Amino acid sequence: MLTQFLVTPGITAQEFHDRRSDLMSQLPLHSVVILESARLKYASPSVFYPFHQDANFLYLTGFQEGDAVALLEKTGEGRDDFVFTLGVRPKHPSKEQWEGSRSGVDAARDVFNADVAFDIGDVRHMISPVLRRASTAYVDQRPPKLGENQSTVLSLLRETRGSDQKSIQPLMDRLRLKKSPAELCNMRKAGQVAGRAITNLMRRAWTFEHDIAARFEYDVKTNGCQSMAFVPVVAGGSNGLCVHYVRNDQAISPGTLIQIDAGAQYGNYVSDISRVWPQAGKFAPAQRDLYLAVLDAQRHCVSLCREDKNLSLDDIHRVATSKMWENLKDLGFVDSTGGSDIMSRLFPHHVGHYVGLDVHDCSGEPRSQKLKSGMCVTVEPGIYVPPDERYPRHFWGMGIRIEDCVAVDEQSPFVLSTEAVKEVDDIEALRD
Repeated sequence: MLTQFLVTPGITAQEFHDRRSDLMSQLPLHSVVILESARLKYASPSVFYPFHQDANFLYLTGFQEGDAVALLEKTGEGRDDFVFTLGVRPKHPSKEQWEGSRSGVDAARDVFNADVAFDIGDVRHMISPVLRRASTAYVDQRPPKLGENQSTVLSLLRETRGSDQKSIQPLMDRLRLKKSPAELCNMRKAGQVAGRAITNLMRRAWTFEHDIAARFEYDVKTNGCQSMAFVPVVAGGSNGLCVHYVRNDQAISPGTLIQIDAGAQYGNYVSDISRVWPQAGKFAPAQRDLYLAVLDAQRHCVSLCREDKNLSLDDIHRVATSKMWENLKDLGFVDSTGGSDIMSRLFPHHVGHYVGLDVHDCSGEPRSQKLKSGMCVTVEPGIYVPPDERYPRHFWGMGIRIEDCVAVDEQSPFVLSTEAVKEVDDIEALRD
């Protein structure tokens, strides 16, 4: 019997088992799922990037090391009639002295609850027979990137089955789309820590973008999160016109706006938050007007993230576009096409995406499906006004995006990033 010990922060051994059962109950008899861990990436021969586990592999196993393979083989029609096999690196004292400790084969059975565990060096011997006898092979593999060698698993698949395999990604996206209570707790922690870090940034003036990025990372890591969720956007002034500005290396001019798009990772789950505030501590009149035009739309769209509204992210995007255009007209923006042309230029991205183990989680799931309780999404309307005679001059160079992570419930949204203040009065009060 599985115990309730935590395999990863907040997630028990039982929950990982239930995830595997949920997946295998959807597959035909004698099918097999094969998943490979992420591989360590190198910037140069002796300099490696921080290891980040493949999300699907992690979701089903909880195992956070590289050089590992998982197989799930369906042996009967019952919900738990499958064999979970996990191949990992064995214990190796001399290598562990250099690289850190390994879980090893015994822990693959005793901690990660594999029915069969083996030394990854025996991968060809262990998985070839399973692949040959499987009626259907579901694969979670992508072609190797430039500079990477093809994995042994991909080679074995080609040798034993040729092109006779199916992608597991659509099934995994559907499983991961709705979050469990434990997952929501982790996402709330990631939102709380990142939200507080962003609010703290607003309390003082800054000279350089990189100082803001460094302080955000420091606050995230010293308040219980493992890392940032992604390379943050820290944009001063007109740099905020670039949606994915990540250079973060410019001086911040007095009197401009500062935009940040950043998140934290806790227990492998992430937050994604965007905020804008004035370098001077107080909004200038034009800055306030444009900010409120976006905030009004953002607040309204957040309120729609509830199951009983029967809306999709695409529906909410249309609401955001319409709401912001109505607000922009009041500020003197003019467009002969009724708003469609100008909004495609000033609001060039979607209002939101799914979020979870990945920042853009479950990317194969359409944004046209209706939101259901347990889904987590971002809501991030934005307006970016370039120096162009078609737009009021006093808004030139302003980029404003306001984004929260939101958990969908039946009758109300639950904002996971509420600690990041966004009301004008609250932002300005931080400098008082």
